[in-house]
Amino acid sequence: MIDLRSDTVTRPTAPMLAAMSAAEVGDDVLGDDLTVLRLQATLAERTGKEAGLFFPSGTQSNLAALMAHWARGDEYIVGRQLAHTYKYEGGGAAVLGSIQPQPLENAVDGSIPLEKIAAAIKPIGDHFARTRLLALENTIGGKVLPAHYVADATQLARERGLAIHLDGARVFNAAVASGEPCWSAAAR
Repeated sequence: MIDLRSDTVTRPTAPMLAAMSAAEVGDDVLGDDLTVLRLQATLAERTGKEAGLFFPSGTQSNLAALMAHWARGDEYIVGRQLAHTYKYEGGGAAVLGSIQPQPLENAVDGSIPLEKIAAAIKPIGDHFARTRLLALENTIGGKVLPAHYVADATQLARERGLAIHLDGARVFNAAVASGEPCWSAAAR
C-alpha cells in the first residue's frame, strides 16, 4: 500500500535507490545535469506544459508558484486543516510573499465546498485584499480529490478571474490511485 498522507513518509524501493545512486549528475547552472533536464522534460510532457522546473523542496516550489500569481497584499483561498501552503510551510506566503491566506474549512473528503469558495472571493475595492488565487492540494490528508471536483473548482476560479495552484507533491500517486490524471484540470 502507498501512504498518501505525505511525500515525506514515502520510502524509495531498492530499484529507486539504485537509480538515484547511478544518476548522471552535472552543474545545473551550466545546464549539464542530464538527470534534472530529463525530469523537467518528462514532467512537462506528462502534464501538457511547455516546460517543467525542478525545485529541491515542496515548500520552495509552492512558495515560488504562489508568488508568481499575485502582488504584495493580495490573498489566496486555501483549505484550513491540512493544506501545506497554509498550515505546514512556516507561513512563507505571508512572511516572504506578503500574501494573505483566506483559509476555509475543508469538507470531510478534503475538498473545499464550491459555495464557500465563491462566498470568500472579495469584491474589488480599496478596503479589501484582492482575491487572486485558489490553492488546492492533491492528495490532501491521504485522500485523493476527485477529478470532477478539481475541474469544477478550476472552472469556478477561472469564471471569477482567479488563478489556480495545485500543490501536487503526491499528484502522481493520486493519478495512480484514481486512474485519472488528477492534475489536468488545474494544469490548464
